[in-house]
Amino acid sequence: MRVSGNLIPQSDIQGDESYTKIVENKFANVAEEALSTFALDVDRAAYSNVRRFINGGQLPPTDAVRIEEMVNYFAYDYPTPKNDDILAVQTQLTDCPWNSQLKLLHIGVQSKKIDLKDLPLSNLVFLIDVSGSMQDPNKLPLVISSLKILLNQLRPDDKVAIVTYAGRAAVALPSTKASDKQKILDALDGLTAGGSTAGAQGIISAYSIAIENYIPKGNNRVVLATDGDFNVGLSDNAGLEKLIEEKKNTGVFLSVLGYGMGNYKDDKMQILADKGNGNHAYIDDMQEAVKVLGSEFGGTMYTLAKDVKFQIEFNPDKVEYYRLLGYENRMLAKEAFNDDTKDGGELGMGHQMTAIYEIVLSGSDSEFMQVDPLKYQVKKKVKNNVYHDELATIKFRYKDPESAKSKKWEQTISDQSQTLDKANEDVRFSIAVAYGGMLLRGMSTLETSSYDKMIDLAQSAKGKDDDGYKAEFVRMMKAASGLHVSELSAITD
Repeated sequence: MRVSGNLIPQSDIQGDESYTKIVENKFANVAEEALSTFALDVDRAAYSNVRRFINGGQLPPTDAVRIEEMVNYFAYDYPTPKNDDILAVQTQLTDCPWNSQLKLLHIGVQSKKIDLKDLPLSNLVFLIDVSGSMQDPNKLPLVISSLKILLNQLRPDDKVAIVTYAGRAAVALPSTKASDKQKILDALDGLTAGGSTAGAQGIISAYSIAIENYIPKGNNRVVLATDGDFNVGLSDNAGLEKLIEEKKNTGVFLSVLGYGMGNYKDDKMQILADKGNGNHAYIDDMQEAVKVLGSEFGGTMYTLAKDVKFQIEFNPDKVEYYRLLGYENRMLAKEAFNDDTKDGGELGMGHQMTAIYEIVLSGSDSEFMQVDPLKYQVKKKVKNNVYHDELATIKFRYKDPESAKSKKWEQTISDQSQTLDKANEDVRFSIAVAYGGMLLRGMSTLETSSYDKMIDLAQSAKGKDDDGYKAEFVRMMKAASGLHVSELSAITD
């Protein structure tokens, strides 16, 4: 059971934490820029981190709220891929609950699911931060318990090594078959925290062991568990980015598991995950550990496709302006879509991704984003447009895990619109979560800062909720609403 409330002094929650600055995406005019291009991101770390703040009685820092990670935290019943496709895409054009002058384009992506017994063998290296900052109960003790959950998912012939780092890196366990489970458990239980944090040295050592034990066509992966507070040797963000970009070319993937509070370095973990063919989760308690490393084990630990990029071309006869919600740090230049040297995102087995666009339809009477008519430009209309029923075309590129050459897939998006109350529960709930993230960030298109409409939408769209996560979101947003009112009152006073 999760306990909510202001159990931690507010000044101790954020402390010396650091987050990458998020600059809200701007609206694009389709006549000038018809293409929207971004790298896939299925990370969910921001949601559990936001939950940690709210349960501690404090609204999260604005830059801790990554809308796409909040939306992607939840499981949706999207259609599964057919035949040899690795993903299926569902789209819906509907109303916008936070601004009556906008429409929303909802895109739901489901990747291929594979039975765990059919997955390739794993060569895992647990890279564990055992520095002094990891002594708290919600850090190293929780790391050890979390990795035991992961260990329980492995098959006898899968392999695990353990590398630790504090003032220096050390090998706590050479590569060992999971069948020798007790030996791995003993190594985990023998870990203690103390000293400074030579994280870069630990990364170098972990990748070296992963390469030594490399399994061709297998699942070769470093699993980093840390609060991100690197302070010895290479520790600046630019240096870490260069280091991890070099390591991604080894064929070894990366899972970054964040822990703790007060000195949590979210910005460093984002760099490692985004630049190192990796994913990022924040584990605030055992319930989250079970979710990430138990029920979502396949998506967290097995890569189905790498360098996944999306590009949407909007039809100017249908759309005048568009803006992608979230994914601010994953936007790409349009030329990067066809450039196989440009990095994309990683898609795990059974992963889902949701993207939501704010849309201004062409020919609408909306006053939103209106500008004076251009003097020197002539807007060309396509006569007898054969694409009259298409809102847009969505394309994606991806590489197989061991390939350097990408494949391409595309699908058209219908211009048929549906009122929000008639949309299915997955569409409505994910839009409610995006709405909640926008309120926490105070984004520009909100007509009101009231949480009531968002909470009502989420409550009505919960549907089947066996694990209770959707009900938890509603409770969390009610708490956030109260904290928001308290902050406004404090400002007024």
